[in-house]
Amino acid sequence: MFSIRQVELTDYIAIHELNCQEMGYEFPLHSTKVKINALMANSSNQIFVAIMNEMVVGYIHANDYDTLYAPHMKNIMGIAVNADYKRQGIGKALLQAVETWAMDSGATGVRLVSGSTRKEAHIFYRHCGYTGDKLQLNLCKKLNLCKKII
Repeated sequence: MFSIRQVELTDYIAIHELNCQEMGYEFPLHSTKVKINALMANSSNQIFVAIMNEMVVGYIHANDYDTLYAPHMKNIMGIAVNADYKRQGIGKALLQAVETWAMDSGATGVRLVSGSTRKEAHIFYRHCGYTGDKLQLNLCKKLNLCKKII
């Protein structure tokens, strides 16, 4: 059996491993810790973890989603479950934790963006009640930040 709770700073190693192994993100370990600490201090973000056998086996991060053209919603920024623990209801329970937070805070819904190649994830999200057929191109511009010299 598993349980869901809010993230603790000590979960950063397990979340880093999930990001690397399940999502393919090679974000540095120390930076993961710093980022989790900052997000925990910001009430517009929530991170929930799934615990099984005293280990973090999954997590979900969501935040406020506010635009000038839609009512307040929550936005799932990332969700990952260890491959050895999939198909046990963990992903669904993580989604439900965000959905409960959304309802409790007056949000009208929860949205997410999923990569076009993640076909199994799309089936899972649809099975959990998420709908949509909008295709988007995700663009990013890296900024070269210079350190200020004193």
